[in-house]
Amino acid sequence: MDDLTYTLRQLCLRNRDGSHATQADRQRSLSLAARQLRDAGFRQMRANSLKGKHVDALLQRWQAEGLSTGTLKNRMAHLRWWAEKVGKAGILPADNTKLGIPERRYVTNESKAKELGDRLDRVIDPHVRMSLRLQAAFGLRREESIKFQPRYADRGDHIAIKGSWAKGGRDRTVPISTPEQRAVLDEVHRLAGSGSLIPAHKTYIQQRHVYDGQCKAAGLSNMHGLRHRYAQMRYEVLTGWKAPAVGGPVPSSLTPQQRGRDALARGTISQELGHGRLVVVAVYLGGKNQDRSC
Repeated sequence: MDDLTYTLRQLCLRNRDGSHATQADRQRSLSLAARQLRDAGFRQMRANSLKGKHVDALLQRWQAEGLSTGTLKNRMAHLRWWAEKVGKAGILPADNTKLGIPERRYVTNESKAKELGDRLDRVIDPHVRMSLRLQAAFGLRREESIKFQPRYADRGDHIAIKGSWAKGGRDRTVPISTPEQRAVLDEVHRLAGSGSLIPAHKTYIQQRHVYDGQCKAAGLSNMHGLRHRYAQMRYEVLTGWKAPAVGGPVPSSLTPQQRGRDALARGTISQELGHGRLVVVAVYLGGKNQDRSC
């Protein structure tokens, strides 16, 4: 292991910002950056050696590889984290557009929603089956559904999501508003007891591999789409009409009163999904958000 890879790994170990998944993604991304910098001829580096020329070399390579805007933004976020931790935040502009990275396209009127359907019957592992049902019922992320502890989470009229389960380390709550949600929770209690949906003899990473393998074998893919489905169903409940992504009216066609309900619904759904910005909710619902301040 070269000095840069080693010192970046130590930097990650000393600064455990975000969820376990976020930390793992960051370490993988920075290890890749270290390898690519070495390939570019920068062979005598440590973590605190970072300079603008290194950022430029990485960005030029990534853009030449034709990476998506989302991937570029994620990698730049990891570089900014690195720069901040070694006291060199000023070498990267805060605005990605100054680096030639376009704005991510959040607004869409194409639905990415998924439903489990009868393919759930092909999932053999009971813990994976229950994680998938939680994702569908409450719009949880994969990690949240695997780490879910019913004894902690079930608060009667809502569930509480621990920051240690969630992206960005943010606690949040999701209402229990349907009999179907209550039925799923009752089954989770029976299966997990005082534990989580990670079997006692497994680690989170091991159970995540089981989850991924079971989904693949069952023909289930892009299960993040269960969050899209949850968001769209909640939107219809909260507003009384379908989301633009599934054929409902776009915000510009709504009356002023309806726009108020639309904005309130989007804010509520943003909180339930654990997103800090309303603009991201447009990925799930479609239409153009009027308020981007969240």
